[in-house]
Amino acid sequence: MKRAALAVSTLSLLSLTACGGGADSDTATGEPRPTATRAKQSTPAQRLAKLMITKADVPGLDVKATSRDKGDDKYVFAKSPDDVTVDKPACAQPAYAMNQLPLGEPQGDLTHYVPQGSEFTYITLTTYAPGKAESAFAGLAKAVESCGGGFTAKANGTVTYDSVTAEEPVAKAGDESLAFRATMPFQGITHTLHAQAVRKGDVMAVYVSVDGMAMVQDRPGDAKLPATVVKAQNAKLG
Repeated sequence: MKRAALAVSTLSLLSLTACGGGADSDTATGEPRPTATRAKQSTPAQRLAKLMITKADVPGLDVKATSRDKGDDKYVFAKSPDDVTVDKPACAQPAYAMNQLPLGEPQGDLTHYVPQGSEFTYITLTTYAPGKAESAFAGLAKAVESCGGGFTAKANGTVTYDSVTAEEPVAKAGDESLAFRATMPFQGITHTLHAQAVRKGDVMAVYVSVDGMAMVQDRPGDAKLPATVVKAQNAKLG
C-alpha cells in the first residue's frame, strides 16, 4: 500500500488505484470545478458539461468524473496551478497539462478520464474569454519546444521529467493541434506519458495517457493516446 500510495502521489493519479478513493461513474453528473480565480462559472460549466464525451460517444468504454476535490489531499499532486513550483518556469505549462490543471487564464475547466485496463486517458476541457485560448495554446507550444531537457515540478510531492519531445498528434482537429511525450524516472525505471492539446475557438482539450499501475508493478509504462477517445472528443468540440 505504501508503494502504491507513493506512485499515485508522484503521478497525481488519485482515481487510478484502490488506494486513491472512488470516483463518479458517469460524466452526466460531473460538474466543472471552478478555477482558483473564479468561484462561480455557471455558463462555462454548462458549456463544458455539454462538450465532454460520455459513454455513448465511446461504445465499450467508460467515462468517469475525477474526484480531485473529494479524496484525501495527500494523494493529490496539486489542486490548482498556484500550488505548483517548477524549477524551470518556462516549463510550467507542460507540468500543468500532465497533471490535469488548466492552462493560461481560464474561465472554467472540467476533467474526466477513460480507464482501459491499467491505462488511463485524462481529458481536460477548458474554456476562455475571447483571445485567451490562443495565448494558452501558444504558451504550451513554446514550452514544449524549449523544455526538451526536462524539468522538475513540486507540489504535494516532486515529479522529475527527464525529457519533453514533440510528436505527431493522434488526430489533428480544431484550429490548432500539438502533441508531446514526456519521460519520467521512478525507482530506476522510465515511464512515458503521452499528451495532446487541441484548440477550437475559445475551448481547449488536453489529453494525457498514463499507465497507472506500471510504477507499482516495477515495469516501464508507455500508454499511447487511444485514437477512439481522442477523435470522439475532438468531434464534440465542433
